[in-house]
Amino acid sequence: MLSAFLSAFRTPDLRKKLLFTVGIIAVYRLGATLPSPGVSYANVQKCLDSIQGDTTGVLSLLDLFSGGALLQLSVFALGIMPYITASIILQLLTVVIPRLEQLRKEGQAGQAKITQYTRYLTLGLGILQSSAFVALARSGQLFQNRCDQFPIIPEGTGIPDWLTLTILVMTMTAGTGVVMWLGELITDRGVGNGMSVLIFTSIAARLPSEGWKIKTQQGWPKFFLVLALVLLVITAVTFIEQAQRRIPVQYAKRMIGRRMYGGTSTYIPLKVNQAGVIPVIFASSLLYLPQLALQFFDQNNPGKTQAWIQNNIVAPASPLHIAIYFLLIIFFTYFYVSITFNPTEVADNMKKYGGFVPGIRPGKPTAEYLDFILSRITLPGALYLGIVAVLPNFFFIWLNNQQFQNFPFGGTAVLIMVGVGLETVKQIESQLMQRNYEGFLR
Repeated sequence: MLSAFLSAFRTPDLRKKLLFTVGIIAVYRLGATLPSPGVSYANVQKCLDSIQGDTTGVLSLLDLFSGGALLQLSVFALGIMPYITASIILQLLTVVIPRLEQLRKEGQAGQAKITQYTRYLTLGLGILQSSAFVALARSGQLFQNRCDQFPIIPEGTGIPDWLTLTILVMTMTAGTGVVMWLGELITDRGVGNGMSVLIFTSIAARLPSEGWKIKTQQGWPKFFLVLALVLLVITAVTFIEQAQRRIPVQYAKRMIGRRMYGGTSTYIPLKVNQAGVIPVIFASSLLYLPQLALQFFDQNNPGKTQAWIQNNIVAPASPLHIAIYFLLIIFFTYFYVSITFNPTEVADNMKKYGGFVPGIRPGKPTAEYLDFILSRITLPGALYLGIVAVLPNFFFIWLNNQQFQNFPFGGTAVLIMVGVGLETVKQIESQLMQRNYEGFLR
């Protein structure tokens, strides 16, 4: 990995791309720390110091993805999550809406149209999410009603409240558009895969502060033990993320005009973790619904049902919470793989271009064979996602501190960091291979 980066810096063209990417990342981190107009930055810092990052559920996950910008209500408070949500929604709608499925099959022109729809949906989601977070911050629920003595949006400034809230929503929505643009710049002029690089940057920005919290609150022995477990988990995730089942495909020779085509051998790479990190995000969002429903009840006098939900479903250390979380991840893994990989479509494309799996007849038998293989490798992939996702819950029990639930050594964070790191290295190596042909000429 380091040799690839060193070789890239020796190549002038790649060096420019890497430096450009670093510059965009610096701009992104600057916007993540820049306070929005109308927000008391001093009160935000006092509130964060008082709660010490003790947040749970989707809010803590979103704050992790934004690099800590969400709880500070900065310009880039929403981060890249509206774009990711919009992309997932468009991907799911492609299966339901025939028009989107037709655009996806039209190649580059159709993909450009879907990208444009994704941008519009991102801005719409940015307006909705920024309005929700501003309302939560104003009511105090963003910080679990524990910062009432530190008003995040001060009153009595002489500016109408509706104007302040409107400016805040517009600023955060515009920040979402700028973040989306920065990610596309990295994709076009940088090392590629810009949106993922920005998420990787946000999570990596939390590593020093979260690691120091463990040292100060748990001591050096647990700090070094957690560090060893971090390396062990990252090694295991790296190994499984690269694991794949290669299905051999043979293309028959065809005479087109005076030229012979085909006769080559290739393979279909089916990854063990075919669904990526999407099932974990779906399961986390669904588990947040009970916690959101509890906000509508009296917090001072909770009933038996409310207390049971709080202690057994919402609490991350609860065995029932861990079991539900694990089962939801397995369900969403099978669900997402079933809608993103269509064995029938793959088999039809292979048959169209004269391809076949050795020993399997083209057409429907090939589709059934691919579906059989996919269903078998999806199970270990789903179990792997579930185990990695619930690791922070067990660390929470061990460290006896809720704020470490989304520390980047397990769950969604480590999956994203390892996946983006591997993909970025592959991008750099592929661009290096395009510029070095010594191995082919000698």
